[in-house]
Amino acid sequence: MSRQLSCAYLGPKNQYAMQKLPLDVVSLLPQLDQLLIELLKSLTPDDWQRQTIAKLWKVKDVAAHLLDGNIRVLSMLRDKYAGEVPPPINSYQDLVGFLNGLNADWVKAMKRVSPGMLILLLEVTGKPFCDYYASLDPFAKSPFSVAWAGENESQNWMHIAREYTEKWLHQQQIRDAVQQPGLMTHEFFYPFINIFMRGLPHTYREVAADLGTVVKLTVPTEIGGSWYLQKAEAGWALTEAATPVTAEVIIPPDVSWGLFSKSLRPEHVRGQVEIRGNEKLGEVALQMVSVMA
Repeated sequence: MSRQLSCAYLGPKNQYAMQKLPLDVVSLLPQLDQLLIELLKSLTPDDWQRQTIAKLWKVKDVAAHLLDGNIRVLSMLRDKYAGEVPPPINSYQDLVGFLNGLNADWVKAMKRVSPGMLILLLEVTGKPFCDYYASLDPFAKSPFSVAWAGENESQNWMHIAREYTEKWLHQQQIRDAVQQPGLMTHEFFYPFINIFMRGLPHTYREVAADLGTVVKLTVPTEIGGSWYLQKAEAGWALTEAATPVTAEVIIPPDVSWGLFSKSLRPEHVRGQVEIRGNEKLGEVALQMVSVMA
């Protein structure tokens, strides 16, 4: 399988080459697209109708949603075309409700579109999607904030990181449903879960604790890692390895992606999660949702 990258940050004289991005996944987007197309082309008619972990969607519905993501980005962000005006958004739940409505409308319309046409349209829109994000100044303000990370304003690099998690998650939902591995690797899974962990400080924002309290969240095996959340005067923040650890939460990789995307809930997986130390403090991490849901 070719791993040649078709996307790289563009700009005069590689103006971003010497600037380290907090999260840099733009080059992985075309690789995910390539794997997706190969996956979809391998599916049988029965595979397209298999139920996914996303309870309202079958495999074909998830593929249609991925196409919606490509077209929406190219239309709204690249082409500056807003086809409809959203209703007043006064809260996080208002925004989630609006997005859920858009998603449901699209998936319903795509019921009449064949799997072959979905694959064709995903192939046509995939490269322009990647090229658009590769062309952006990663440090410029994004049109949309990453609300699940508690951000009221985001830079493009964080918005692109969020897009990576969307692409990874929905492809993994399909792979899980048809039992085809491919994304549970350090190359693809670690960036995904590392981005999701940006939601930890927002998850703990109302949790009272002594200054310096440390929560460690570990996703074991070679594809995962450990993340440290520490209480500071300004609130909870991700930090480098810190001790002493008040609570450590250990979540298997196969559980983590479903839990933090809200497809699974803490009560469904509590028996597969280990919490060492302060159990009450550690259990807060199981409430993290790093998607708009």
